[in-house]
Amino acid sequence: MRFRTPLMPGGGALALLLPTWALAQPDQAPVAALWQTLLPQLLCAMLVLMGLTLALLSRIHARERHLVFLAALMGLWVLRSALDWVTLPQLGEDRRLLLSTALLPWLSLCLIQFLLRPTGGQRPWLDLALPLQAVLVPLSLLLLPAQMSLLSQAWSALLVLQVLAAMAWHLRERRGLRTPVLLGLGAIALLLELVTPWRPAALVLPLLLLALGLQIILNIAHARVNAEHLQLEHEQHAQAKVADIERSFSEMAEQKLEQVTERERKRIAADLHDDLGAKLLTIVHTSESDRISTLAREALEEMRLSVRGLTGKPVQLLDALGDWRAEVVSRLGQANILAEWKAPAEEVIHTLQARAYVQTTRIFREAVSNIIKHSGATHCVVSCTVLDGDFLVVIQDNGQGITTELDGRLDKGHGMASMKSRAKQMHGQCLVESGPGWGTVIRLTIPL
Repeated sequence: MRFRTPLMPGGGALALLLPTWALAQPDQAPVAALWQTLLPQLLCAMLVLMGLTLALLSRIHARERHLVFLAALMGLWVLRSALDWVTLPQLGEDRRLLLSTALLPWLSLCLIQFLLRPTGGQRPWLDLALPLQAVLVPLSLLLLPAQMSLLSQAWSALLVLQVLAAMAWHLRERRGLRTPVLLGLGAIALLLELVTPWRPAALVLPLLLLALGLQIILNIAHARVNAEHLQLEHEQHAQAKVADIERSFSEMAEQKLEQVTERERKRIAADLHDDLGAKLLTIVHTSESDRISTLAREALEEMRLSVRGLTGKPVQLLDALGDWRAEVVSRLGQANILAEWKAPAEEVIHTLQARAYVQTTRIFREAVSNIIKHSGATHCVVSCTVLDGDFLVVIQDNGQGITTELDGRLDKGHGMASMKSRAKQMHGQCLVESGPGWGTVIRLTIPL
């Protein structure tokens, strides 16, 4: 078997680019010579640029440190190729062969380290054996100059086999994830270099190195894009988590505030009931003045109503209707005004919040007080209904109506603004309609 020096560019590689008929024609010899001169230089220039790019990437990305071996491999390939197309008169064939062969183990070292470093694991013996081999190769050639050609071929074959073994190990450990097609083509080129006089490695290997470098750059760019998408997803997820935490914290703060407020309301209600209520009740029973006793009784009722609103306990609407009916009919009857109360036609199962009950009670009291003091009415109709989740109240009297002499507004005076404000606090509304000769109509709407 005839061994030839692998990785050595030669004229046989031109067959990959030039048509066979062009090489066979005598008049095409200058064209072939031009291609044979320019093509290696062009490949070397591209390898230099690619090697610099990979070296820079190996410095930037900690996980890509092994790319420095590929960059060094490209640089050594350029240096070894220059031995063929750079003419030095003082450099004889023996020295050219010696230098060319001396670079082979360093090429092998870079390629093997590039293939094995990504598979993980420390190999101190390999880190020591490869540099030692790189020293032994030129030393053996210097010690046996008569056998230099044979030793060069033997070392070349051994180094090629080492590279093929490293390729196989790489493909097995990485499951073929890193450029299996390129590595396969490189292995085929090296095998053909060994067993045939045709030398495809001269052109195939530089092209494969360029393709490998380009694919690595594209992989890094793709990984960068994926990392940016992943970072964006993580940021969105973090923002969602922060929003959830803020919402939970806000809800907890509101609950805590509500608990504190509720506890304070109950304390104030207890103080009013125990202290102020007891004193007002004493005045009611011990005062010799009927007016003072009446005022104390009214104040005691207002205090009890306020305490009921502070306790925060919901009130059944049916019970509230009974309380309002009793108070309205009693007060209007004492003023010699006929009161007609119309309750809802159907069974009422709704409830009112404590504050809504208090505000509605005060609206009823204000409306009755206006009827007694200002309307001059003899008849009043109060209609209560529940419709579409709203509690509707209509209070209509047959009095003289409300005058609008000041500025044409009905909510001036007689507590109309207060009634509307209380309805608004319950997210409802209070409308007043009045006119001479047909009395006043108050329409109250409260959402249940």
